[in-house]
Amino acid sequence: MRIVLLIATTMLSAAPALAQFQERNLRLSVPVPKEHPMGVALVKMAACTADKSGGKLKMQAYYDGVLGNDIAATQSARSGTIDMLITSTAPLVGMVPALGVFDLPFLFNNEKEADQVLDGKAGDWFAAKLPAVGLIGLAWWENGFRHTTNSKRPITKLEDFDGVKMRVMQNNIYIDTFKSLGSNAVPMAFSEVYSALETKTVDGQENPFANIDNSKFYEVQRYLTLTKHAYAPLTLLISKKTWDTMSSAEQGVMRDCALFGRDEERRINREQAAATLDKLKSKGMAVNEISPAEMQRIRDKTRVVYEQHGKAIGDEAMTLVFGELKRIRGN
Repeated sequence: MRIVLLIATTMLSAAPALAQFQERNLRLSVPVPKEHPMGVALVKMAACTADKSGGKLKMQAYYDGVLGNDIAATQSARSGTIDMLITSTAPLVGMVPALGVFDLPFLFNNEKEADQVLDGKAGDWFAAKLPAVGLIGLAWWENGFRHTTNSKRPITKLEDFDGVKMRVMQNNIYIDTFKSLGSNAVPMAFSEVYSALETKTVDGQENPFANIDNSKFYEVQRYLTLTKHAYAPLTLLISKKTWDTMSSAEQGVMRDCALFGRDEERRINREQAAATLDKLKSKGMAVNEISPAEMQRIRDKTRVVYEQHGKAIGDEAMTLVFGELKRIRGN
């Protein structure tokens, strides 16, 4: 009898909590294949939301940008046509110029710096700007450090960038970064890159190892240079229109599971980096580093980008991020 009463009491106490959850099928746009660390972590996040909501909060991911490129998917989320997306911050800069600070070349030295800035007060400050444009930031994930590939020649010095048609994200800071290095920067949606490389519409592109691998750029690119010229955060977003229909319990589960997914995605992305680089070598890519002296020349050449875009980014954002970096670095 006592066991029956205990079970009944447990069921009664769980009922009000589960009553705060509606049956939802949240449509999520993902720009990369399911095999990408992003996709693997999203599967785990979806399991988390289902578990914590008694199976009522379901996430349905659409991979390879089938719901639209980053800019189109962002607009769809703002209008409520889709519920969620995951994207680099770069395509959001047109709506939230302050986010451009994360596109500045050579901003972070390592992942630890990026984590501390994004997961601290600076990350919260940027996330607070998103509701005004119809989006809610659930967590900061990562694309990671970006490197350069091309089909013309290995890049071993600053001058090797001259004349290389380089696909970049549709973002003025990336465009000006590669222009400052002497490249012909061509803005283009990620979904169009493989075809453009295959047809020689562009000579090269820049992306983290996982994107180069999962998109099979090694089939149409010969040279991979470890430039580590930018760290690209990802932001996991939900439409404000969807968010505003959610109960506090539903919102809490979405935030908790987004953070769980963030930790998984970062772990997987970082653990796989060395193996992915080895795979790219085995696929025939010629991989090279640049000497410290040449890297300093490249860094110095891109400093003009800070001057070109600092005003548009805004003093508050610049002061906040660089203040945090100064504190983290202890100087």
